[in-house]
Order: sequence, then structure tokens, then C-alpha cells
Amino acid sequence: MTQDHLSALYAAAEAKKGEEGWMILPDGRSITLYVASSGATLSVSRVQGVRLDGQLLHARTNKGEHYIMALVDAYAGSVDAPSSATKKAGFV
Repeated sequence: MTQDHLSALYAAAEAKKGEEGWMILPDGRSITLYVASSGATLSVSRVQGVRLDGQLLHARTNKGEHYIMALVDAYAGSVDAPSSATKKAGFV
């Protein structure tokens, strides 16, 4: 992933600059990061905050988990639908 790719994810998710360089997503929004290295893959979902530290990508989830990965190992990201956009089960 390049810094331009990461910036596009920030923009699509409407992230705003927070403290200590974190880009914080608005309530109800999250992103999923896809990472691969040496044939192993990892999906980091429900990311609420992202920070770039040199070539390291930090990701914080809504559960308080903190992932640190190499920016070059991240190959894609998706912006999840806002929680208010989910449909309720049954008839409406």
C-alpha cells in the first residue's frame, strides 16, 4: 500500500485528524485492512483509528486492539457501511 492509497481510504471513510497523528473515523464508520506477508494473510476489521509512523501502520479497533504492520504488507482496505445503514431483520 502506498501513502496515496492510505490517504484515499481516509477520505472515503471521512476520517479526521486526531491526537498524536491518529486519523479517527466518525462514529458508526470503520475500515478493514488486508495484509499479506510471506504467504500469510490477515484481515484487520472494525478499525476506528489509523496512524502512519514511518513505514509502520498502526490500526486501533473498536475493541481497543492495536495492530502494528508494515505499510508495504498492507495491500487493500475497504470502508465499511455506517452502522445506521444496516437493515433490521424481518419486515419493516
